[in-house]
Amino acid sequence: MGATAADLDAADPLAPFAAEFYKPPGTIYLDGNSLGLLCKPAEAALNAAIESWRIRAILGWTEGPDPWFEMCRKASRRLAPLLGADPADVMVGQSTTVNLHQLLATYYDPDGPAPKILIDEWAFPSDRYAVESHLRLRGRAPADLVVVPDRDHFLDEAALIAAMHEGVGLAVLPSVVYRTGQLLDMPRLTWEARKRQVIILWDCSHSVGVVPHDFPSDEIDLAFGCTYKFLNGGPGAVGWLYVNPMFRGADPGLAGWFGSDPDRQFEMSPQFEPADDAGRLLIGTPHVLSLAPVIGALELVNRAGIEAIRQKSLDLTGSLLLLARRLERFGVRVVTPQEDERRGGHVTLAHPAAGKLSRALRARGVIPDYRPPDLLRLAPAPLYTSFVECERAIDILEEILVTGAHERLPDRDAPVT
Repeated sequence: MGATAADLDAADPLAPFAAEFYKPPGTIYLDGNSLGLLCKPAEAALNAAIESWRIRAILGWTEGPDPWFEMCRKASRRLAPLLGADPADVMVGQSTTVNLHQLLATYYDPDGPAPKILIDEWAFPSDRYAVESHLRLRGRAPADLVVVPDRDHFLDEAALIAAMHEGVGLAVLPSVVYRTGQLLDMPRLTWEARKRQVIILWDCSHSVGVVPHDFPSDEIDLAFGCTYKFLNGGPGAVGWLYVNPMFRGADPGLAGWFGSDPDRQFEMSPQFEPADDAGRLLIGTPHVLSLAPVIGALELVNRAGIEAIRQKSLDLTGSLLLLARRLERFGVRVVTPQEDERRGGHVTLAHPAAGKLSRALRARGVIPDYRPPDLLRLAPAPLYTSFVECERAIDILEEILVTGAHERLPDRDAPVT
C-alpha cells in the first residue's frame, strides 16, 4: 500500500516552513503562481524599511543596518543563487514589464539583418504587448512578429526551432508556459538559437523560485522575471533581469540615473557613466517599500534550498496529476505534461465550465486560478502547501462536479488572478 498524503506530510522536510507564512483562515491556497503568500521574513524586512523611514527620513538612503541605496544589489546577491548566476549579472528592481522593455531597448536591433522577433502563441500578454510596441516604435511592420502556434495546448520545441529562420534575430520565450505549466528545454533551445544567431530573452516568471536554474552552464543570454509568485515578494513587487557577461557591456537602451556607476552617481554629471554590473540597466530610483519584502522572502527561499523546493514541487504536482484522473469522467482534461522534466510548478485542468468551477471552489475555501476560456490552474507552493491540502482540493472539486453545484451558479465572469 502506498504512502498516504498524511504520511507524505509527516516525512516532508519543508513542512516546518509553512509556519512562516500567513494563510487566509479556512482556505486551501493554490494560487501561488499568481501571488505568493506573505511570509514573516518579508513582513519583518518591510517593517524595518518603514521604521528606517520613520526615524531616519532621507538618511535612510545611507544609514542604518540596511541602507536603501544598497538594496537593489543586496536583493541581486540573494536572487543570484537561484539562477546559478554571479550577482554582478543580476539586477533586481523596476517592474517585470519595464525590465522587458529595457532588454528590448538595449538588445533588439531593428535595423540589422535580422529584425524579426519570435514569440509563442500563448506568450504572456504583457510580453506580447511590449514586443509589439517596440516593433511599432522602431519602424517595423506587423509581419516582423513571428508567432509560433501551440499544438493542443503545448508548445512544440521543434516548431520553435524551425521558426528561427532567416530574418529572426531575437525571441521572447517562457521558461514555463503560464497557461499549462509546460517547462521548456531552455539549454537545448538556447543552443539551437545560438547556432542560428538568434538571441533568446527568457521570461522566467513562472519558474524562478520553484525550478532550479543554472544560467551560466546553460549559456542563457538574457532573462527576466517577477518576484511575487513563487518568491513571495508581495503584490507589485519589483522584477529582475539577468544579462550574460558577454552582453553586459552594452549601453542601456533606456538610461536613467540609478544605472550610473554607484561610486559616481551623486556627482550629478551630465555625462552618463553606467555601472559595471547589470545594475547599469536600472532606470529610476528604486521602489524601496517593494524591494524590502523581496529581500526578506529571498532569505527564506534560500534557507529552504531550491533543490528541495523543486523536489517537493514535483511531488505535489505529481500527486495532483494522479488525483485528477478521478475527474476524467466529468470531462476534465489535464493539459500539463506528465513528465517531471517537462513540468513547471503548477497543474492545469481544462473543462468547459472552468470559470464556474473556479467560483465554486472559492466558495468552498479552495483558491485556484482561472484562465479563459476553459482552464483551471492549481499551483501548490512547496513552502506552504501540504499533500493533504492537495488531496482535499481534488476531493472538493469532485464533490462539486458530482453534485453539479457549479451549474447552479449565475452566469458572470469568474475571478482571474
